[in-house]
Amino acid sequence: MLLSSLLLILLLNIAQVHSKRPNVLFIIVDDLKPALKCYGDKNAHTPNIDSLARKSFLFNNAFAQQALCAPSRNSLLTSRRPDSTKLYDFYSYWRDTAGNFTTIPQHFKQNGYYTYSIGKVFHPGKSSNFTDDYPYSWTTRTFHPKTEKYMNEKVCIGKRGEYVKNLICPVITESQPLGTLPDLESLEEAQRFLKYKKHISERPYFLAVGFHKPHIPFRFPSRYLDFHPLDNISLPTNRWRPSLLPTVAWNPWTDLRWRNDIKELNISFPFGSMPDDTTKKIIQAYNSATTYVDDLIGKLLKSVDNNTIVVITSDHGWSRGEHGEFSKFSNFEEATRVPLIIHVPGLSKRQILSENLVELVDLFPTLVDLSQVSGPLKVCPKNNLNNIICTEGKSLAPLMFDLAEGKVSQGKKAIFTQYPRPGPNPTSIPNSDKPKLREIKIMGYSIKTIRHRYTEWVKFDPRNFTANWKKVYGRELYDHLIDPKENMNIVDNTELADIVSSLRKSLIAGWRYSY
Repeated sequence: MLLSSLLLILLLNIAQVHSKRPNVLFIIVDDLKPALKCYGDKNAHTPNIDSLARKSFLFNNAFAQQALCAPSRNSLLTSRRPDSTKLYDFYSYWRDTAGNFTTIPQHFKQNGYYTYSIGKVFHPGKSSNFTDDYPYSWTTRTFHPKTEKYMNEKVCIGKRGEYVKNLICPVITESQPLGTLPDLESLEEAQRFLKYKKHISERPYFLAVGFHKPHIPFRFPSRYLDFHPLDNISLPTNRWRPSLLPTVAWNPWTDLRWRNDIKELNISFPFGSMPDDTTKKIIQAYNSATTYVDDLIGKLLKSVDNNTIVVITSDHGWSRGEHGEFSKFSNFEEATRVPLIIHVPGLSKRQILSENLVELVDLFPTLVDLSQVSGPLKVCPKNNLNNIICTEGKSLAPLMFDLAEGKVSQGKKAIFTQYPRPGPNPTSIPNSDKPKLREIKIMGYSIKTIRHRYTEWVKFDPRNFTANWKKVYGRELYDHLIDPKENMNIVDNTELADIVSSLRKSLIAGWRYSY
């Protein structure tokens, strides 16, 4: 009753400004950590996202459920966690292997919205049935840039002027295949759609736009390097592998090693260190690619009317040398924490900052409540029925309403992430960063509270998707009050035994008991 009353008040607030159902613009940026000025990153140059953030809800503690593209996106879009979608890699489709789960755009489509996907929203390929889940989720076929097929081709300029497959790849756009780049094509299509919709229909839309950068390779127009001089780049202070980190937790950044410019460095596998000068260039390229995407988002937002809910987020974070790691593939904060900015017309007229713990699975029920596209979603039952529309998250709408009113609101007690491994040590074959389902032997389950993160790496059976909590390969405990960068694994400190025991019980009990 209280939730319904709050949502009714929320709806009336929005309705005072707009009499028709709001549109939804859902922007998902690939591999974007909170390396944004509005999140306090002094080296960021992101004026357009920052401008939106100044009139939006900004969630400072938002987390993905798994730091890998396909599992994270399917979890986010179905509001089901990886253990429910049974998808930890790129090679299965949840409707075939887990259940006929409804997605966010599918729910909006079934309730009268025109839904359209541009760029990378679902992960393309088998994990979305080679269709981006069309026609279930989308009113019309999805748009993919023609230049996507060149993303990992020899389109970078090497030291001798030859074309190579580099990690760091600033380019002259006009010299690229077809004279453009994937994200530029996606922007043009999104602008075309928004112009088209203004003239042909009063039907509200759910438009999802997925930008590829700053996902590797760092291929972006070279002029964006001007915003990030190499002299301004600071190295992480914790750029070495923690001495007490279990080997099973280590991410050997295999997706960087085969790139020509990194391969030439001949870094030993799996624990060799990246040279400092290369780390600085990687950070510079990541920041430049982020500025490039920010520019595109700014141009896109100019086409959006003031009756549109806007969401900006990412599928996971990205390590830039912290702990000696790069890319994602872990349960560290660097890999799992994401930006989450939500603009609600009539409600967020200024920046409203939230320190509450939130998860990407929370977005489905939140957008349902904010748009009033239907009644509130129910929490999924334990038997994971596939023929009901439900959520394994928690709507942020009541929290957002309280924040807008200046009230203190109690959020979740904890959030949960996980990551699979094929064995207790990092390997290239099988790839310990990206194991296939049949190769998974260990699952790293992680719980984060406001103060602590506790992770346990346990035996996992991929045939029946079950964890054996009696067989433990490694444990981690970080106290964010004294160690926010997660440098000191203090799990074996005997004085903290009670804390470890309590967190372990909560981790095994799972997300249902964290509300």
